[in-house]
Amino acid sequence: MATTAIDHAPAHTLEPIDVQLGPGRIIFITGPSGSGKSTALRSIESRCPAALNVERVRFPEERSVVDGVCPGRPLTDALSTLSACGLSESPLWLRRPDELSDGQRFRARLARAVGLIARTNSSGPLLCDEFCSGLHRRLARSIAFNLRKLATRRGWCLVLASSDDDFAADLQPDITVRLSERGKAQVVESSPRRRPFSLARRAVIAPGRKADYDAFAAMHYRATDELGFVDSVFVLRDGPDGDVLAIVVYAHGPMELALRNQATHGRFVKNPDRLNRNVRILRRLVVHPDVRGCGLGHWLVRRTMPLVGTRYVECLASMGEINPVFEKSGMTRIGTCTLPDAPARAVEHLNALGVDPFALDFADHVARRPRVRRIVAHAVYRWYQATTGGGDRRVVRQSAAFLAQTFRGIVGSRPVYYLWERPSCARRAARVRHDSTPRPSRRRQEQTPTSPDRKPRTQNNRDRRTPARNEQDETN
Repeated sequence: MATTAIDHAPAHTLEPIDVQLGPGRIIFITGPSGSGKSTALRSIESRCPAALNVERVRFPEERSVVDGVCPGRPLTDALSTLSACGLSESPLWLRRPDELSDGQRFRARLARAVGLIARTNSSGPLLCDEFCSGLHRRLARSIAFNLRKLATRRGWCLVLASSDDDFAADLQPDITVRLSERGKAQVVESSPRRRPFSLARRAVIAPGRKADYDAFAAMHYRATDELGFVDSVFVLRDGPDGDVLAIVVYAHGPMELALRNQATHGRFVKNPDRLNRNVRILRRLVVHPDVRGCGLGHWLVRRTMPLVGTRYVECLASMGEINPVFEKSGMTRIGTCTLPDAPARAVEHLNALGVDPFALDFADHVARRPRVRRIVAHAVYRWYQATTGGGDRRVVRQSAAFLAQTFRGIVGSRPVYYLWERPSCARRAARVRHDSTPRPSRRRQEQTPTSPDRKPRTQNNRDRRTPARNEQDETN
């Protein structure tokens, strides 16, 4: 841990301020415009050769944002870093930095700076002037909350400066330096504590409608998918009458899922009535991009699953390998789904015709070649039929581009299957399994295999034994 002197206001004659820089520490410099915040940052930068200033970070030319954030590291690191820095909308990941707005470009530079620190394992502080200035204040709180987590977990030192301090409760700086226009400085030290996101403390869960999802559909990476037969919707609001921060949609699930049958021992195989009574699928969870990574998603799922009213809630998560939100919400990860036979055969037929479903001209092949369209349409129809119904009518009226996009989503996705069981039902089932285990009678326990007075069991004795109860019958 190093002590650094800050020269902060050249217009006034003041003694330097000493602050301690070290792993996991955040120093927040705040004050009105002209109070010397930028000068203070330059002073730290001149004294710390390993410091990295966000303003000086540049992206490689002609590279997308997601490719330039964490060079040389796994894609999961890039996505988590972008989300932590407030750039969680997937369409923005594929753009070049010069195609972003000023606020988006600042968040991209911040993410790249964080990625560079992670790559080099640098001990120097990360410096950022005008931190979150000009951003929506809700987004500023979210970024501050996520950076606090990163600094604590990874041992990074951050020095941030801003005229705004409304995010200080989420940033939880170790040292706050408050500068005044007259050049005076107040230094306040504090100890960060683990606590929830500030907006979570006033968030309210309320029933919603299918129409509420329309405002969030474009924020989901699979915006074109149908919701199916919706059963219930819940929204998370910023206070009783505040903005909607997140939405979760529960629906009736597909008729057959191999991993469901595996996890429930075939309880719902060819039994739609029992399936409709006992199972719902979490069809959509969408958190507003401003507040992603702050724990609101898994908190909403955990609180609403018991409100659905069924014994089981399942989920197929295409991003399950990257984002463990459903495991954090209390669901059990069962496994990764394999590609069904029908889409797999469709890919083989397309390859035999010289068509690559992931090529740029795939939609053109679907539009110009009737045989290709028939193969694609049949696979999409079978998928609709198994998940949401009405596949024949929907496929007929869909454009070639839409069919191609949907088909890509089907064959390119390997979703993770999650399952949640109502705790009371799980305990009852465990008791049934325990009761169904045959136990030796007390008399048999007292006897030993070599006991001379042990009598051979007769047929009548065997017939009088009580049969074990059937677990499936007991727990319906």
